[in-house]
Amino acid sequence: MDGAEYVTGIDDLPIRDELRGKTPYGAPQLDVPVRLNTNENPYPLPEPLVARIAERVAEAARHLNRYPDRDATELRTELAAYLTRTAGYEVTRANVWAANGSNEVIQQLLQTFGGPGRTAIGFEPSYSMHSLISRSTGTGWISGPRRDDFTIDVEAAERAIAEQRPDVVFVCSPNNPTGTAVGEETVLRLYEAAQAAKPSLVVVDEAYGEFSHRPSLLPLIEGRPNLVVSRTMSKAFGAAGLRLGYLAAHPAVVDAVQLVRLPYHLSAVTQATALAALEHTDTLLGYVEQLKAERDRLVTELRATGCEVTDSDANFVQFGRFDDSHAAWQAILDRGVLVRDNGVPGWLRVTAGTPEENDAFLDAVRAIRKENNS
Repeated sequence: MDGAEYVTGIDDLPIRDELRGKTPYGAPQLDVPVRLNTNENPYPLPEPLVARIAERVAEAARHLNRYPDRDATELRTELAAYLTRTAGYEVTRANVWAANGSNEVIQQLLQTFGGPGRTAIGFEPSYSMHSLISRSTGTGWISGPRRDDFTIDVEAAERAIAEQRPDVVFVCSPNNPTGTAVGEETVLRLYEAAQAAKPSLVVVDEAYGEFSHRPSLLPLIEGRPNLVVSRTMSKAFGAAGLRLGYLAAHPAVVDAVQLVRLPYHLSAVTQATALAALEHTDTLLGYVEQLKAERDRLVTELRATGCEVTDSDANFVQFGRFDDSHAAWQAILDRGVLVRDNGVPGWLRVTAGTPEENDAFLDAVRAIRKENNS
């Protein structure tokens, strides 16, 4: 082929200009004794649930010659029941949509409400996939303001929305990587600002909602057709390998995202596995309570070492401040514990693990602090 010998990498291909120079999303996957860098639930699924998954998948396997339920009717019904029971607001199947992880939910929303000539805004530092998926869908990205304590500067955010008039507004609560929760009043003010400017879709990302001290913001969708709450089964359900995310919103939003969904996007096996997990909600949420206690212990003990710690409503903790956060990350890794360097200057993030994993992490931090102070 003419010119083939000159292709040495991605940027030699005719890719879209906005993708040039970018790197894929991902965290280091290293073989170390303690991995606390990707906000996974450290507890394996209980054996009764594993057995139930096997039963449901075996039944689904008998019909794999047929396409799955493209509307995921049973799954959406059960997700609606779960939200109604745990989030304090009644929703039905018509309010719920599911996809392959909350990232696909975000992608479908941006394909529907964003795209070329449109923009999205998020308040950074926040979940980096919001900006990455925006760019991948041709949606322009706007980085909105936060205060030094990582809370959203509401007045500045309102001004940014009024000036930039974005088509999609992202609010992450609890926020990743800081763990910061967002209050109801803040979301309402941002929603009103967004409706006055465009109007725009406002997406509240509650991927870590079950770990929060605050109630879910789901009831705010009442009377607000442009407000969406997204969730995932990766964290609280301990099912990161399942890849199942979902949203709750006005039924019109659910109808709209189906304009861009791929045919039969959720496999029969995925639907069967998620349904089995929903049968064991009480057990899985018991693990969440254990992790919340461990998260709070991490906050207390990190502060006791002299670290600065951001208040967390998630299953992770942001801690610092370091003159060289990457050097601190490496020093902790050298002691067999992998945490996350998110690129927030001076800060690192650690996932709440089992008590034993957290002890190993705290021992590593104490050793580093002792060395630096000696």
